Amino acid sequence: MRRFSITVALGAMLLPVATSAVADDCPLAAAAKARAAHKVQTVAFKADGKDIVDTAVGAGSFKTLVAAVQAAGLVDTLKGAGPFTVFAPTDEAFAKLPAGTVEALLKPENKEKLVAVLTYHVVPGKVLAADVVKLTEAPTVQGSKAKVKVVDGAVMIDGAKVVKTDIVTSNGVIHVIDAVILPPEKK
Repeated sequence: MRRFSITVALGAMLLPVATSAVADDCPLAAAAKARAAHKVQTVAFKADGKDIVDTAVGAGSFKTLVAAVQAAGLVDTLKGAGPFTVFAPTDEAFAKLPAGTVEALLKPENKEKLVAVLTYHVVPGKVLAADVVKLTEAPTVQGSKAKVKVVDGAVMIDGAKVVKTDIVTSNGVIHVIDAVILPPEKK
């Protein structure tokens, strides 16, 4: 008998999934070994049981978003049961805003506007990438609907490109976007 492992590629990491002893002459084992050698299983990234906020903090690329969530008083909400789908702008996405915008939003007197901007990035429910691509709009927690479309194979939400999908958390899912999206102006 000989032992073999099935390995799953997850980003740049290779994780052993299962190891079993098989007889060299077993045709099913030989077929499984051949498939394992040539096929990579796709799996959603799981944030080790962490909620949306803890996952964002741990990622290190959402410092501005986390600071905004804290200033808006939304930490407890986003740590709640959910489920929530968050289209999370990176620090680089916030840096694309006009100079002084983030600082102005973080002021206590602008808390209502900050809450509106942040809740526009949140969709109730757990909407995975396979579901997002089927949408033309997404109802946000803020109350408005964000436009969703696929352009040249990339998912766009209100003009922001989804650059990473399906970061599954204990209370929902995060999709990373490359720009801050803003709710429509009230008329």
